Amino acid sequence: MRIIIFTGKGGVGKTSVAAATAVKLAKQGKRTLVLSTDAAHSLADSLAVSIGPEPVQIGENLWGQEVNSLWETERNWGMVQDWLTKLLDKAQLKDITTDEMLVFPGMEELFSLLQIKEHAQNGHFDVLVVDCAPTGETLRLLSYPNVLNWWLEKIFPAERKLIKLVRPVAKLTKNIELPSDDVLNSIERLARGLEEMQRIVLNPKITSVRIVLNPEKMVLAESRRSFTYLNLFGFSTDAVIVNRVLPDEAGDGFFSHWRDIQRKYEEEIESNFHPLPILKAPMMREEVIGLPALEQFADILYESRDPSDMFYRGRTEMIREEDGVMLLELMIPFVDKEVLDLTQAGDELTVDAGAYKRKVILPRSLMGRQVEGARYVEDRLIIRFGKRKRSEDQ
Repeated sequence: MRIIIFTGKGGVGKTSVAAATAVKLAKQGKRTLVLSTDAAHSLADSLAVSIGPEPVQIGENLWGQEVNSLWETERNWGMVQDWLTKLLDKAQLKDITTDEMLVFPGMEELFSLLQIKEHAQNGHFDVLVVDCAPTGETLRLLSYPNVLNWWLEKIFPAERKLIKLVRPVAKLTKNIELPSDDVLNSIERLARGLEEMQRIVLNPKITSVRIVLNPEKMVLAESRRSFTYLNLFGFSTDAVIVNRVLPDEAGDGFFSHWRDIQRKYEEEIESNFHPLPILKAPMMREEVIGLPALEQFADILYESRDPSDMFYRGRTEMIREEDGVMLLELMIPFVDKEVLDLTQAGDELTVDAGAYKRKVILPRSLMGRQVEGARYVEDRLIIRFGKRKRSEDQ
């Protein structure tokens, strides 16, 4: 299966791009499912058809699905939730907000993303197009399985043994409701399922992420930040899609000023995300709603490209530790190292490479660290960071 994940700031047209991609793939004869994991679903509105929590066929080779996060939470977390509810009841903490407290922030999104694993494993579709929740923050949640796996391997076995020893005493007190084996097994199944899903979405042979943005300052800033975190957590980004670009025929007057602003940010997008392919979609004359409009939109966006192709292979940014030193590697091919220049302002790093200027938002692991040096080797700029500065009051 080929998996294409679309992410981007809310309101940039991400759902329309995902739906249009799925329509074009279905027209090519590929069995395609477009899947929305966004709690605020708009996929059905974009397709102009009714779809539900299970795949619904909406055309030849085309299916749609809007994941019900409440159903997925009950299916993956229900047994644990029941145990926690009983525990809070005995502690006399039950009130109207308890149910909300028993699902931790981000968990519903993770449960929805488990659908990716299920579809990848059942093999019913050739391509899975995922309309993700806004920004890369949802994808950042997929780093959690690393922590869960460590916990299961190192801590979970010891806790299981301890619970078995303490359970007879707990039953005598009647005040402590220790988790049963069924509850513990449910937690382990969830963690293993998340680990399998992570393995699938991090596989660069089948999965890639496409960032959708508009040529606007705030959208570009968030997209850069998302791109940095996608690279940090090992996701393969194969394209950037610039949506709602004003065409040259927008004319003079009011829209001419906006067109000039967009052109400026288009240049920044080209340099900031180089060497990723940049696909552009114009502001359409009418709303992109319904299968015919989505098909027309996709033809303009992809032109002669096959949307299922992997447009770029490899990571353009990578952070690693070497002998206690933090290094940031940036892919900057075909440049003379003599023209490279670095400037740092807070959590933003600017790389000047002749006519190109690239801005990188530093992740938490590099915040508070100053650049101590850099070298250019085999089309990669390797930047060395010093130790994190402590605040003066420490």
